[in-house]
Amino acid sequence: MEKEVGNGCSSLAYKLLFSCPFGLSQPQLSAVFDESYDRIPHSDSNLENSTSQIWDQRVQKNGSLFNGKKFRYGGYSQKSGDGSKKESYVCLHLGLTDYRTFVGTNLNPSWEKFLVASEDDPTQCRHTSSPLGNGAIVETSDEKIVLLQRSNNVGEFPGHFVFPGGHPEPQEVGIETHEYCKCSKDSELVNKKVSQEMFESIIREVVEEIGVPATSLSDPLFIGISRRVLNVRPAIFFFIKCSLESKEIHQLYSKAQDGYESTQLYTVSMIEVEHMTSKMPGCHQGGFALYKLMVEALKKN
Repeated sequence: MEKEVGNGCSSLAYKLLFSCPFGLSQPQLSAVFDESYDRIPHSDSNLENSTSQIWDQRVQKNGSLFNGKKFRYGGYSQKSGDGSKKESYVCLHLGLTDYRTFVGTNLNPSWEKFLVASEDDPTQCRHTSSPLGNGAIVETSDEKIVLLQRSNNVGEFPGHFVFPGGHPEPQEVGIETHEYCKCSKDSELVNKKVSQEMFESIIREVVEEIGVPATSLSDPLFIGISRRVLNVRPAIFFFIKCSLESKEIHQLYSKAQDGYESTQLYTVSMIEVEHMTSKMPGCHQGGFALYKLMVEALKKN
């Protein structure tokens, strides 16, 4: 299912590429990592060449930029399982990209020129880097939701509210190029490692960004895929319960490993989050929409 939402400002608009209100556990979410899901260069040579120029300009301004590898979102497939009608299985289609290409395409001032006129999302975005981000709606034991306010030093959406998250990392499963898969005797093993990284990475991000121990977190449930309209940036979202109260989390946050990326942590009610969405990146607005769909589905169940 796809649903596009906006409020007159594209930077605050999102598109739900997939929603799973009852959540999927790790065995229900698989991944296929293949070069067929890599970005396709644009036929306009001037536009394509601008990707390198944009990166070079960024590096001149900020010499600390690092061109790390990222998984590229290339769509998904879905099938229903036998038995319960609520049971389903989703397979993520992932290619390989990097931060340099993301800056040169998705963050290019002419990013819209990279898009193809199509109702099919992977087709529309086939010329963009589209690195797959992730985010977690973390619910505390006193039923609050964890939000972070981004530092003014970050490259994207400084000062905005976000859920804890970042990116699944190819390096964590030993992937630098597609040759890794070609040389592997068992591509199924590679795909299994990639699907595990989807879940392990979100736990890692939550632990590093807010400072809570991994033992305080429940197994993540995959609740869907959101994409902001601005820069067509995709992200997968998870729901995680934390056994700690808000007060304890605030105390741990001051020692968080990645606390420099944010300036403040909030633990707020669902209604309060609703009021804060106007200052969220579109993909995180979509993440909250996915969470609301989950809450509504559980009420009806």
